[in-house]
Amino acid sequence: MKKPENPYKGLIRLSQQLAGTAALQPTAAIGVIVSPPPGIQISYHGMILTAKNLWIDEYWLQGHTRTHEGHIVSETQPRAGGGGYAEFASHTHDIDNDYTDTETLTDTWHVGDHVLLIPILGDDNKTTKQFVVGMKLRRLDGNG
Repeated sequence: MKKPENPYKGLIRLSQQLAGTAALQPTAAIGVIVSPPPGIQISYHGMILTAKNLWIDEYWLQGHTRTHEGHIVSETQPRAGGGGYAEFASHTHDIDNDYTDTETLTDTWHVGDHVLLIPILGDDNKTTKQFVVGMKLRRLDGNG
């Protein structure tokens, strides 16, 4: 006759499994672009994340513009030129200008790019349903 397993061993195994899953904390991960914005899709652990799951920095959206305004007061570096004549002696120019610079950025992700995914915890402080998509990543050793 086969001796039954000690029920306490099963209870201990169950407790260990529950403790192991409770201790898991969402951490940053790497996703792979399946489709770039505007119909963004990112592959993550066998799942496809879509726009409803993602928060993206405006910088990565096609046609995003930034306007910079300010005032520059400076001076150019000393320069000389010509054949040694007095009018070509070393001199500088003052800079005292207002400026407005509107820059249209066209960077985006491409299929196969690796991106940083940072999880956003849900109300229960355990589950993740949304992610912040960070920068494009590249390994320097050529793997990935």
